[in-house]
Amino acid sequence: MSIDATTYARLREIANELPQIPGIGRVEIAHGEIVMMMSPVKRHELAVLKLSRQLNDQLPATHPDFVAHGGADLEDVGLGRLRRPDIMVFPEAALMEADAAFHPSEVLLVVEIVSKSNPENDYEDKVLDYAAMGIPLYLLVDPRDGTGIIHSQPNYTSRLPFVFGDTIKVGPWQLDTNVLLTYGPKA
Repeated sequence: MSIDATTYARLREIANELPQIPGIGRVEIAHGEIVMMMSPVKRHELAVLKLSRQLNDQLPATHPDFVAHGGADLEDVGLGRLRRPDIMVFPEAALMEADAAFHPSEVLLVVEIVSKSNPENDYEDKVLDYAAMGIPLYLLVDPRDGTGIIHSQPNYTSRLPFVFGDTIKVGPWQLDTNVLLTYGPKA
């Protein structure tokens, strides 16, 4: 479901004015609503770090001048979506642009580490959103049970499941998921 440009612009304005709230890690816009996400746990951030390092080690050979980086906004105004993937692969030069968010056409891969608090967002809504944005690859990693799915275009009809411990091929990159930890009982 897309929303009209005026409604999206107003939601974006409100999202930009929201105060920083302890425990709230990020703000997204989807389905005509502002969604406030909880701050991630340490093992979530460890997965982001381990996967980013592996991607950044391989990018010079496959996509010179691209980086794997987290913490940035991804915006598709036409769809009325503002997302903040855990990791995106994009041209490093895009970081020099004045725009507040990345456009989907700049992004080769998004990675989401499933949260304990809202897993259906990553498994359902973001699959539809990233496919509609035309992002070639979506890697979903689920530390709740040590599994994941590699989604690829067209429309993410190709879905390759894996378990932690597998070496997986995501586009031109190989990732060792043996370095990932489940949340465990105390996360």
